[in-house]
Amino acid sequence: MSQIHVRANSGDVAPYVLLPGDPGRARFIAETYLEDVRQYAGHRGLLGFTGTYQSVPISVQTTGMGCPSASIVAEELARLGATHLLRVGTCGAATPHLAPADLVIAMASVPNDGTTRQFLGGAPYAPTASFELVEASVSAARTLSVPHHVGLLMTEDAFYASTPQHARHWASYGVLGFEMEASALFLVAAMRGIKAGCLVTVSNDIGDPQLVPDEVLAHGVDSMTRTALETFVRIHDGATPRQGDRP
Repeated sequence: MSQIHVRANSGDVAPYVLLPGDPGRARFIAETYLEDVRQYAGHRGLLGFTGTYQSVPISVQTTGMGCPSASIVAEELARLGATHLLRVGTCGAATPHLAPADLVIAMASVPNDGTTRQFLGGAPYAPTASFELVEASVSAARTLSVPHHVGLLMTEDAFYASTPQHARHWASYGVLGFEMEASALFLVAAMRGIKAGCLVTVSNDIGDPQLVPDEVLAHGVDSMTRTALETFVRIHDGATPRQGDRP
């Protein structure tokens, strides 16, 4: 059955889904890294594509910007049969220890957003990534020799509200960077019994209105995307019974 926003049908979406916010990045990832690609969705600019990577079926689905949009997409993907959601986006660095285009693998996110607050009725909660996805992402990054950091992100709604002082304050509590979708994605996945993770590449330092140069960011996006795809390959291979295994 087609969903209200992600207008796809059962069988259109693969179990493994990459989630960029930007529809342009969704198309780029699908056309650059996947084989046998077909577009299954485009309503409201929520472009969705399915193809294969190393024979593993993978979809790439746009979420749009922010938790409200991302939570809608995650809900509908779960209904369409997705089992593993992996955000691939950008973040603003909270600490100078992160360099431009560095990869950050999220273990959890501080939910400084309105969407998780509404779902939870204001109750305290710690949105965390699936350990399976974190473990596979770290292993993939190491194998591909991609420099990476593993830790805590903060999810916020107001892109221009963050200041360097705000960022450094939260960095003192272990926050590596700020982004806009992870906390809602982790919560919805937990509620719907599926798995979610988040990979982001550093696009700027908090308080700096300029993004890193295009060529630097492109390198970071490539490293992040290759890590994400390798993550799904590892999970798929680990989940696929080998010849001789008992059912």
